[in-house]
Amino acid sequence: MTNNLPFSQACENNKAPILARLREVFVAPGKVLEIGTLTGQHAVHFASAMPHLQWQPSDHPDSAHLCHERLEQAALPNILPMIALDVGATNWPVDVFQWAFSANTAHIMAWPEVEKMFHGIGKRLAAGGAFCLYGPFNEQGTYTSDSNRRFDQNLRAQAAHMGIRDLADLSALAESAGMRLAEKHGMPANNQLLVFRPSSH
Repeated sequence: MTNNLPFSQACENNKAPILARLREVFVAPGKVLEIGTLTGQHAVHFASAMPHLQWQPSDHPDSAHLCHERLEQAALPNILPMIALDVGATNWPVDVFQWAFSANTAHIMAWPEVEKMFHGIGKRLAAGGAFCLYGPFNEQGTYTSDSNRRFDQNLRAQAAHMGIRDLADLSALAESAGMRLAEKHGMPANNQLLVFRPSSH
């Protein structure tokens, strides 16, 4: 039974459109590091639909327990054991990976944590790989919708370090971490999926 498992309605709503895009990016076999697994709904949905991938769930040590029961019940052979990952830590408990994915984390993390996440991924992302980041983003300092404006105001009222990030800032951050913003895809509910790839040398 899965009735009492931690559950995110947002994950349930966005997992199908995200999967459609991930299928176009995560085309080769390899390990995917997911940062911010939370309830595990994305991990189970994506790993079951893409058996050529080894899905590595991770989350902050304070939240890493939330997905355990769901992942155990799913018992998928291509989901690796959950790891506790603080993106701000110098040493991550994971080595090189082909792919990386994170959903709805950049606006929750403080900006220094977003920087650490990008640099941590940039150091470990294999040649030919990609980092897919999903969420709401501003463009040229402007909200892309009234709902995103309200969402951002709500975030900042909760905690001053939170807020919707701007594409220009993320693109510049990616470049400093050895990556580039290669693609951006419009998604339902005024969200986007950003695809970062290692910079060519």
